[in-house]
Amino acid sequence: MPDPRSQSEGFRANRAARRNVLVEDYVELISDLGADGRQVRQIDMAGRLGVSQPTVAKMLARLSAEGLVVQNPYCGVALTDAGRTLAAETRARHRIVEAFLMALGVDRAQALIDAEGIEHYVGEATLAAFQRALDRGLGAFMQDAPLRATR
Repeated sequence: MPDPRSQSEGFRANRAARRNVLVEDYVELISDLGADGRQVRQIDMAGRLGVSQPTVAKMLARLSAEGLVVQNPYCGVALTDAGRTLAAETRARHRIVEAFLMALGVDRAQALIDAEGIEHYVGEATLAAFQRALDRGLGAFMQDAPLRATR
């Protein structure tokens, strides 16, 4: 069993990540939907997230209060500079995790799904280790490695 301080830090980091998951998901989606100058509408966000429009409206109010978005009547939602920065950081984390999973042999569809969750919880040191492994040819190594039983 880990020492109390280490265990406490793990729980604390997990709670902090859980608080940020929705914020990160929303700003990343707004960034994706707004690519190429397209208007970002609540109805489109609700459809992509699988939630109701009132749920999106409530979160947009929170994001606005946190300075991550601006809402323009009849013009949709746009990210602020802080929102764009957070979206870019979240997207970068997602891409590293997704590439790492695919290098391990996880198929693209599953890697995309799993990366969507892991990206919020993986620590910076672990993320850097994923990137180092990718940079050093993890994918090629895994393709050459003999298959082993997983159970």
